[in-house]
Amino acid sequence: MYACNGILFNHESPMRGETFVTRKVTRRLARIALGLDSCLHIGNINSLRDWGHARDYVQMMWLMLQQEQPEDFVIVTREQHYVREFIEVCAAHFGLSLAWKGESMDEVGTVASFDKTAMLALLERQMQGEETATREAFMREVVERMEQNPALRLGHALVHRDPRYFRPAEVETLLGDAAKAKQKLGWEPKTPFAELVREMVEEDFGHARKDSLCLHAGFEVHEVRE
Repeated sequence: MYACNGILFNHESPMRGETFVTRKVTRRLARIALGLDSCLHIGNINSLRDWGHARDYVQMMWLMLQQEQPEDFVIVTREQHYVREFIEVCAAHFGLSLAWKGESMDEVGTVASFDKTAMLALLERQMQGEETATREAFMREVVERMEQNPALRLGHALVHRDPRYFRPAEVETLLGDAAKAKQKLGWEPKTPFAELVREMVEEDFGHARKDSLCLHAGFEVHEVRE
């Protein structure tokens, strides 16, 4: 049997399952930005992960299957980021910067500053192609709601650590070596960490925007629980 074993480290995309930490962060922050939620509960923010984009990893899967003789490969980016950093990069897309206060399980991420132009730019990109009147009306509505949204005010405790989300056997750091994949198949990840985060943020902001539109039109929307 021709079989290759691909040891894939954390591969992410907008299609990642909603219970994984990356999607949990992007979904929750998108909903907070539009006033649909007020805070993010998270486990270990000091874990280090080697995150890559799923499309790059799928390309490597295909490449390893093109060999004459099957071999096993490790598929990673060789680049680590803290969960804390992932949260900060996501928040920045919505114009939010965070200040971390407290220690251990009492540590919280509070709103240090909020620049609404970042979120409006994100919204503008997503609404391109829609009727001008519809776009402008929704933009005005979002601005009004941003000004009334307590979760966007300075000092608001946006991120809370929650012991329920700690794994019984927590792995603090994950980092792999894809030197064999590069040497034998010429593979290297093409999608930078910042681009991966941007794609995931924009996708989940789109979902949150649809919920926001439905909610303020008087329809019921799915209540997100994690």
